[in-house]
Amino acid sequence: MEEEIDWEQEADNWAKWARTSEHDAYWQYRDAFFDQIVPPPGRCTLEVGCGEGRVARDLDKRGHRVIAIDRSRRLLHDAKEADPAGIYLLANAAALPLADQSCDLVVAYNSLMDVADMPTTVSEAARVLAPNGRFCVCITHPLNNAGHFLSSESDSTFEITGSYFGRRRFEDTVERNGLKMTFRGWSTALEDYTRAFERAGLLIEALREPLPAATTGHYAPWQRIPMFLTMRLVKL
Repeated sequence: MEEEIDWEQEADNWAKWARTSEHDAYWQYRDAFFDQIVPPPGRCTLEVGCGEGRVARDLDKRGHRVIAIDRSRRLLHDAKEADPAGIYLLANAAALPLADQSCDLVVAYNSLMDVADMPTTVSEAARVLAPNGRFCVCITHPLNNAGHFLSSESDSTFEITGSYFGRRRFEDTVERNGLKMTFRGWSTALEDYTRAFERAGLLIEALREPLPAATTGHYAPWQRIPMFLTMRLVKL
């Protein structure tokens, strides 16, 4: 099995990055995710890879009873500090500490790119879902991961280099508005995700390629190429 991404070394940077309002892409895409992908709350919602907790807090505001897990002690500390009443557990997404069929909803918001064993993580999400439970996913769009814009202009050429297929490590350091963050993970072709869903008995119920809320500035080019892919899957 491949090595897990170590978020401890970037925990402080990520907390600042994620909690600066309107700073990163989450603020551009979250409404589409919650409005179009996430179903109404049930008895239990599990978030896989919660980080500093912003998705869990947004789920809580929408009436979900959330259990959130992550592998980073420092990020869990930040999440609990911001949400003392929340349930945040140190756990591996490939070995969830929950009983079979104990959740109505599992959410993995930009975390499937970070896990070493994506198929087993998907299988574990399916295991803890009740029949007809939903698995809601956001990932960096595989097309996005395969290439890059040649400039920051809105009509910039998007260039794909190398192969789209297979699984590849990525690392990218971004500096913006005085904040710096290094993102690490795996680029995975869409077919590899869908094969994992098939094996886990999960059927794609909805699939979206959302546009950013902003149409100008940094997000203008992403009106032409999808930055993210969101899905809602149902357990058969």
